[in-house]
Amino acid sequence: MIIVQVKEGENIEKALKKFKRKFEKTGVVKELRSRQQFDKPSVKKRLKMERAIYVQKLQRNED
Repeated sequence: MIIVQVKEGENIEKALKKFKRKFEKTGVVKELRSRQQFDKPSVKKRLKMERAIYVQKLQRNED
């Protein structure tokens, strides 16, 4: 359960924004979308490898 602390007099839009941020961090929507379709293990492995290569390139560019 997501709990958002709302200060007295705080704007409802601001509280809603906090809720949305916390909800996104939980990864529920991402998991739900991934469960809607089946990906072969080979496809998952390839995507994981591509992501790792992308992250390494980003890290090299930072240095």
